[in-house]
Amino acid sequence: MSIEVIALSKSYGTQKALDNLTFSVNRGEIVGFLGPNGAGKSTLMKILTTYINADSGTASVNGFDVSTQEQSVQKSVGYLPEHNPLYLDLYVKEYLAFNADVYNVSKSRIQEVIDLTGLTPESHKKIGQLSKGYRQRVGLANALLHNPDVLILDEPTTGLDPNQLVEIRQLIKNVGKDKTVFLSTHIMQEVEAICDRVIIIDKGVIVTDKKLNQIMTDKEQILEVEFDFKIEEQLIAKLPNLVSYKNIHDMIWELTFVADKDMRPSVFDFAQENGLKTLQLNQKNKNLEAVFREMTGK
Repeated sequence: MSIEVIALSKSYGTQKALDNLTFSVNRGEIVGFLGPNGAGKSTLMKILTTYINADSGTASVNGFDVSTQEQSVQKSVGYLPEHNPLYLDLYVKEYLAFNADVYNVSKSRIQEVIDLTGLTPESHKKIGQLSKGYRQRVGLANALLHNPDVLILDEPTTGLDPNQLVEIRQLIKNVGKDKTVFLSTHIMQEVEAICDRVIIIDKGVIVTDKKLNQIMTDKEQILEVEFDFKIEEQLIAKLPNLVSYKNIHDMIWELTFVADKDMRPSVFDFAQENGLKTLQLNQKNKNLEAVFREMTGK
């Protein structure tokens, strides 16, 4: 088990940041850790990287307890915090050489992580001369320097342009082929592109924990249908397996079903039985953003 959290709680004064959190992450998984601002994401990451202590409960990384085996945890973890702390006056190689001494790793590792993170074209520059995207690469290179088994990344793509986003996502995905990655982000497309599994937290409590493919293949179906006449709610409500409905505009309805079978034929049959025609019928996939909003009450 790469990460194990059991009944973990943390408060700041009267505010409970984490409330009896329990989950585990298997070796080799790429897990997206999602939640609204203030949900407790950064607090958990700081606990897992030994920056702060929990009030109660236990947590371990790579089998090492975060409260009693701090140095072993730190050797096992590569951490990229939300605000990437860099020495802007140092050259890229100079900065990585400094951290190689801290980690007591061979200097040959510096060129390896430069190649791995695509820093080669900019490696001769001072960090202060680099774009935001390349600074993030430096942060990732530093997190990988001691070849950790677990990567903990807090908002690794904040502030990047679309091209940089694609590059960093691909980099994280490549790195995740032989490491465990625990990734916090607000960007749903990022999770859909990178992660195997999603944990959503709200007000310090886990509200969903599923494989991404389970979320994307949920039995819930959302259909947008336009009839040729206005109809009453009482009639719409007679559709089988219907769990909610909304009149979007005039004769256009958004219908939500929970069923194993495709509900579009049932909607066509319903229209025919009631002397209606379907002018259009579109299936709207329930994406991760919709799940997030539903789970966090937004």
